[in-house]
Amino acid sequence: MGEYARCLAIARAASLRWPGAAVHFALSRAAPYAADAPFPNTLLASSPTFHSAAIIDLLENWRPDVVIFDNAGRTVQLRAARRLGVRIVFISSRRRQRRKAFRLRWMRLLDEHWIAYPDFIAGRLSFLEKLKLKMLGRPVVRYLDVIFSRADTAQRSAVLARIGCGAGTFVLVVPGGGTGHPGAADATPRFLAAARALAARGVATVYVGPRDAGDTGTPETDAVRDPNWHRLGPLPQATLAELMCSARLIVANGGSTLLQAIACGNACVAAPIARDQAERIRSCVAAGVAVAAPLDAAGMVRAAERLLQDEPARAALAARAARLGLADGVEVAMQALGHLVAPVPDAAAR
Repeated sequence: MGEYARCLAIARAASLRWPGAAVHFALSRAAPYAADAPFPNTLLASSPTFHSAAIIDLLENWRPDVVIFDNAGRTVQLRAARRLGVRIVFISSRRRQRRKAFRLRWMRLLDEHWIAYPDFIAGRLSFLEKLKLKMLGRPVVRYLDVIFSRADTAQRSAVLARIGCGAGTFVLVVPGGGTGHPGAADATPRFLAAARALAARGVATVYVGPRDAGDTGTPETDAVRDPNWHRLGPLPQATLAELMCSARLIVANGGSTLLQAIACGNACVAAPIARDQAERIRSCVAAGVAVAAPLDAAGMVRAAERLLQDEPARAALAARAARLGLADGVEVAMQALGHLVAPVPDAAAR
């Protein structure tokens, strides 16, 4: 889900920046978001990584100017793109994919390598990485920091009116995209249980995410039963961003949602729902911009209540997050794409 959400934000921004641009996605048919993808797409039986023939056929027939591989792709796919003159971007969000992108044979194929997280999480370029870049002179390496679409103040007022909460008065609980991970298939119900427990303790709580199977309640009926409980379904990223900026405290997973919360300059409690998230959370805790919690409802509630009862600690956490000044990864991507697709000056005009 994280890769798709990142690419979707980039695609939407590119469509706004260049209204004449055509965008096409290659997606797994089994992915929960595939059916609602807002751009033209090619659906495959599983991850595009495993369907090189179909990807190469798409490249040959569609002939894009730029192809973006997000944590996916095979050497044969990159070579086909290079043979066709397509500019190639690879996004890495895990150490394994970063190592893959810094193999010499891939570096010779890539135009750009975007590292999905800020350097305090992903790590600065190592001596060996710098040496390889100096030796080959490619690709361009950029840190995206955080993909963070924003709405406007009018939309912020509208979403706050919808839940009936004022800015700075509620805890926002966001489990993430809802896709399962090994060892944490029931992560979403645990976040939901934590949110319900906080509301039961008298804390105004907004939950954004999948609902329980068979739960037919609505935000209106929920509010009648418990004025502190506000449950919303999945929201557009820009709307969610406005809620994040308005929350007093955010309880989230250790993926992109955590970075978005930090980019808001907000205090955050993070629980890992995937193997790579525990290390990411530790980096944020070491930087003093998040508090870790175990992936169980009681643990998340304890961590949230400690911060809610210690205002100086909560405010200090938020202030350190704000001081990080994380870059808008969407704008970083737009600038890079602008360089990749800029027309080459005619030789006679030089």
